[in-house]
Amino acid sequence: MLSTADDGFLEPKCLDGVDIAYESDNVVVFCKPSGMPVHPSIKHQGDTLGNYFAFKYPSLKFRPINRLDRDTSGLCVVAKNAHAANRLQGSIKKIYYAAVQGKIAEKGTIDASIARERESIIIRCVSPDGQRAVTHYERLLVGKSSSLARINLETGRTHQIRVHFSYIGHPLEGDDLYGGRRDLICRQALHCGYVEFIEPMSGKLIKVEAPLSEDIKCIFK
Repeated sequence: MLSTADDGFLEPKCLDGVDIAYESDNVVVFCKPSGMPVHPSIKHQGDTLGNYFAFKYPSLKFRPINRLDRDTSGLCVVAKNAHAANRLQGSIKKIYYAAVQGKIAEKGTIDASIARERESIIIRCVSPDGQRAVTHYERLLVGKSSSLARINLETGRTHQIRVHFSYIGHPLEGDDLYGGRRDLICRQALHCGYVEFIEPMSGKLIKVEAPLSEDIKCIFK
């Protein structure tokens, strides 16, 4: 998705949808599209949010505060310096939106410990031997065969939302890793739609919102 220019910098070519939702001297909040990893890896060395940040801010180190899965869309907070990163770590309030299979309760709390699946590096599962994980949710909308949930995480375990909703029998639409179907959307229907934090230098409360992605909206049309 990025090409190398003659001067050695990575030049964005096809990074449509990477918007800046908020920016100050200390923080930038990107609205990350689905399909884009946050960090470069062996399979993704030039098409990540980290690469995009490096192109826009070549003198700054990439310091993401909240990390989203590659196929999760929405807001990603990045500190522009070490001081901001230290102040923001663990202090950001996040709200997620997910389209899940079936009709869920109007509101509820899922309190179930999560551990790594023994024979997998990636997959997580509910296990009494895992770390405590608590997910609060509220149903916003019921479609033909899906529900739209507003989610507030009390803890932040890997794949927590995906694992918890699969555990209660309502996997995320498109999330075939955890039992979801893929006829309505081709990725897990998960979006980080709101973040709230204190600006590290000014002390001002910052609230940032990102509209629900179109592919998730389409599930309920």
